[in-house]
Amino acid sequence: MGVDSLPLLTTDQMASFVARGFLRLDAVVPPEINAQAMDELPRLFRSWLDEFRGAAAHDDVDGADAEVPLPRSGTVLADAYAPESAFGRMVRVPAVAGAIVSLVGADPVIDHHFVHIKTAGDLHAQGLHMDAIVDSGPAFDIQLFWFPHDVAPREGGTRFVPGSHLRRVNMDDVARYHHLAGEQYYSGDAGTVVIFHQGLWHAGAPNHGGRDRVMGKLRLNPTVPQVRLWDTSDLDGRNRADDHVWAQTEPDQVAATLRGSEPWYEPSVHRLETVQRAVLWRYLTGDPTFDVDWYLTRTERRDSLASRATSGAVS
Repeated sequence: MGVDSLPLLTTDQMASFVARGFLRLDAVVPPEINAQAMDELPRLFRSWLDEFRGAAAHDDVDGADAEVPLPRSGTVLADAYAPESAFGRMVRVPAVAGAIVSLVGADPVIDHHFVHIKTAGDLHAQGLHMDAIVDSGPAFDIQLFWFPHDVAPREGGTRFVPGSHLRRVNMDDVARYHHLAGEQYYSGDAGTVVIFHQGLWHAGAPNHGGRDRVMGKLRLNPTVPQVRLWDTSDLDGRNRADDHVWAQTEPDQVAATLRGSEPWYEPSVHRLETVQRAVLWRYLTGDPTFDVDWYLTRTERRDSLASRATSGAVS
């Protein structure tokens, strides 16, 4: 399926991703691909463990002798996986491929991928973290979390904190936080892919179930500006920067979604997060005038006036 025929994300989905930092594609991967993954991914995981323990030669990990060849960082996604492999088939599922194109473009590159297995009865709770150092700027990577089998509540589904992705932290600086209001533990049907903004706080969760939880993870870097890559056919009518008058808003505007709060936000925090969402939306739309509740506009105008005044005094 060509890029032009892929089902791209909608404006509503993009706005939700900007506001909350994740997108769920429930049960989009077909059963036969999930079944293949349940065979391939545990074997891939074991081959990595052998490598880490020194049981395999380093050159074999991504060489011809590897059981499942691994792409090196920087490999273009289209060239990274054999089309008949489980990962190769998953990233070519139309709903998944359309989401990837919408978020990071048609030719992203592999950052890394991994297989996470939470064994039955493993009650260790990983600390909250984000998979990066402190990042700057609005451009972002995405991380695909693919669950090839049903995951019931308390069966080790990934813990994550909606709305945390624009709170810049360094790796596990947030590991001390527990039981944040509104946090989620993934559960869902086989074939679900959850896409995270790279900054979303998350952690491995205890597995109280009777079977191992298998998850394939893939991080992708964009290679093009992430501007208007989704289905923008309804964007122009929903992208107003002046959609509010005091205590009144227009519910069909993107700003209505970007105003959404999370249970762990305090009111003052909510305002700051709204500003960061507006900055990200400006990047994604290429519209430097977009705003939510005038926060950016009023501060930028004041800064401009002060700069002009200072410049005039100097001259």
